[in-house]
Amino acid sequence: MKLLSDCIFCKIVRREIPAQLVYEDDQVVAFRDINPVAPTHILIIPREHIASVAEATPDHQGLLGQLLLAAPKIAEKMGLEKDNFRIVINTGADAGQTVFHLHIHLLAGRALAWPPG
Repeated sequence: MKLLSDCIFCKIVRREIPAQLVYEDDQVVAFRDINPVAPTHILIIPREHIASVAEATPDHQGLLGQLLLAAPKIAEKMGLEKDNFRIVINTGADAGQTVFHLHIHLLAGRALAWPPG
């Protein structure tokens, strides 16, 4: 599994930086965002370092599925309505990606407007 020494999310995976973990399995780690934009704001990341969804390859197909399937598990575990949340993947700086380790934002706990941004 590829991890980068200076990536903040890789450091969370390695437990070098503390985070409020809410879920983990053999491929995925999820934790509370330190700058939430909703009452519930969870980041779901792969343990493996992939800079963004644009960097994913066909070999990552199963991992990408694991990331998405973790969202309803996390929502249910946190007592949220299992079908009342938004997931967002920002890809690239112009799209709002600030940490270049693939991550999914799980947002819930209030009505979310559309369009975002």
